[in-house]
Amino acid sequence: MGDTTTRRAETEGRADIYQRITDRIAAAIEAGAGEWRMPWHPGADGMAPTLPVNAATVKPYRGVNTVVLWAAAQAERYPSRIWATYRQWAELGAQVRKGERASPVVFWKISDKEEQDDAGEGEEDGRRSRVFARGYSVFNAAQVDGYAAPALPMLPEAERIGHAEAFFAAIGADIRHGGARACYVPSLDQIRMPPFEAFRDPVAYYATLAHEATHLTGHPSRCARDLRGRFGDEAYAAEELVAELGAAFVCADLALAPEPRPDHAAYVASWLKVLRGDKWAIFTAAAKAQQAADWMHARQDAADQAKAGQSRAA
Repeated sequence: MGDTTTRRAETEGRADIYQRITDRIAAAIEAGAGEWRMPWHPGADGMAPTLPVNAATVKPYRGVNTVVLWAAAQAERYPSRIWATYRQWAELGAQVRKGERASPVVFWKISDKEEQDDAGEGEEDGRRSRVFARGYSVFNAAQVDGYAAPALPMLPEAERIGHAEAFFAAIGADIRHGGARACYVPSLDQIRMPPFEAFRDPVAYYATLAHEATHLTGHPSRCARDLRGRFGDEAYAAEELVAELGAAFVCADLALAPEPRPDHAAYVASWLKVLRGDKWAIFTAAAKAQQAADWMHARQDAADQAKAGQSRAA
């Protein structure tokens, strides 16, 4: 039984990993379009999607793997955020149950070399790039026997809100409050937010701020993100997808549950058009979103170092 499951997983892993992952994510987006509930929004239990983690390495998945595993967990209603390959589960003393279906993840990187090969080719910021990927099949902890998931401590909401406040303060953005619309103004390098009290609750405020802060990272002085060469007429919608994913990654880190935003429902059709017409598009969007989240996290490290320096000086 184990050999059969392993062979099936390995066969799936050799399939066109770009198309498989794109199809999974596109299907999840389409399924939630009616209620504007994407894979990165809370499920029926109201819990925030937490970053999926590999059981063997205890490291979180990143980029497009985060999105596709969120989509799989939502579709199959898996309560666990823990995943691993068949072999990794076996090494941990667990057994994947007969008949369980694997979910795809990918190890990938982008090269700016000019040559073409079978790995695939796309455009990254207007440059000709090659995307190299190796597919893997993973199973959720809910699909195995003989594994006891560790308890995941959750900070009280007040502490999570305080952490979010400190997180966004550390990125050093020019945030102006007033008006009824949240937006990032590139010409002024400024985030505009409605008053705090205009939001349903603090989580809604910080989830919206995370979206606009992801836009902020596209500035030439930060991540220098320009999607026009890569996506052409769909660049605006692609940037909104990057902002949604970047905000989702940050909110997962902060243990915040971003609610659906109906004002962004108009982008769903454009996202599906881009994803279904370009099997590498979600890889680019997720990579750009991960880069944005990483930039914001790096600002936290800089702020912590500055505070440590002030403490030593005092």
